[in-house]
Amino acid sequence: MTMKSAILISPKVMEINHKAQVPFPGPGEVVVAVKAALTCGTDIKAYLRGHPKIPLPSPLGHEFSGDIYRIGAEVEGFSEGDAVMAVHSAPCGECTFCRMGRENLCSTIMDEKVLGAYAEFIRLPERIVKTNMFKKPERLPYAEAALLEPLSSVVHGVRMIEAERPKNVLILGSGPIGLMHVMLHKMNGAKVMVAGRSTGGVSSERFQAAKELGADAVLEGDLQDIAWKVTEETNGLGADLVVEATGNREVWEGSPSLVRRGGTVLLFGGCPTGTRACFDAGRIHYDEIKLMGAFHFTPSDVKEAYDLLVSGSLNVSRLISGSYPLDDLQKAFDELIGGRGIKFAIIP
Repeated sequence: MTMKSAILISPKVMEINHKAQVPFPGPGEVVVAVKAALTCGTDIKAYLRGHPKIPLPSPLGHEFSGDIYRIGAEVEGFSEGDAVMAVHSAPCGECTFCRMGRENLCSTIMDEKVLGAYAEFIRLPERIVKTNMFKKPERLPYAEAALLEPLSSVVHGVRMIEAERPKNVLILGSGPIGLMHVMLHKMNGAKVMVAGRSTGGVSSERFQAAKELGADAVLEGDLQDIAWKVTEETNGLGADLVVEATGNREVWEGSPSLVRRGGTVLLFGGCPTGTRACFDAGRIHYDEIKLMGAFHFTPSDVKEAYDLLVSGSLNVSRLISGSYPLDDLQKAFDELIGGRGIKFAIIP
């Protein structure tokens, strides 16, 4: 039996293979009939320039939900036909980092990641089925359920700094990740500011979404303009927490200038491998600024993200700008590259 599957051949060369083989589940595995897959900034970066963790050619897509089509031996708690939502990875549970409780840094978590959600079917290995797959409630739309993976990563970042209880939060970047940070920090009672440089297209649309999702202020301009506006918004103090959600080296380097003395900068947006960023050592040292990286998520982060989606407490539908059939995946990519939309649902 064959299926459709999107294959990234090389940077900027993608095709829909109409004769890919439907996978078969081994012991502990399931095959999911994909009902919705979401576009992601990582997929766009891989399409434009390649990705060190995605050897080409490769299937593409990793945010998805669907129905169990086939179920392997020894799978417990699930049946064929169940609607499910999952992430594309899971820790081994045995390496040093897993035993330390740092499962997001598992030695093999990226080795067994699953790609290929832009397809009619996707196979999930045993470790994902056991740890990071959940039944989808009927009331939760498939496209919103597919947000489990990116929301899990944002939950991880927010949990890293929740003990500090920041009251004034500045988020640099208004893409899907930045907007999810808006929702979670507003839920935690913070004043949330979103900053970026408007060009009349992508930024304007996403700034509007930020306001609708609860942002208290939208700050436009270069870093110097934003620094002045943050000072104004915080009565001269500065942000307790700055979340860098662009993955842009210049923004990384400018982030410490926007946080108050004793504050924290969460470097969430990933820069290309090999990027070097420079910071003012005096500012970091004498003002006791904490720089923190954030990567991936743990099973407990995934469970919290699942609970948030199921509860309906987040307006995640605002992140989905529309849908395309799988055959029109290129059109969805072109929209995002052209600065239109936030996320699109791909329907096989």
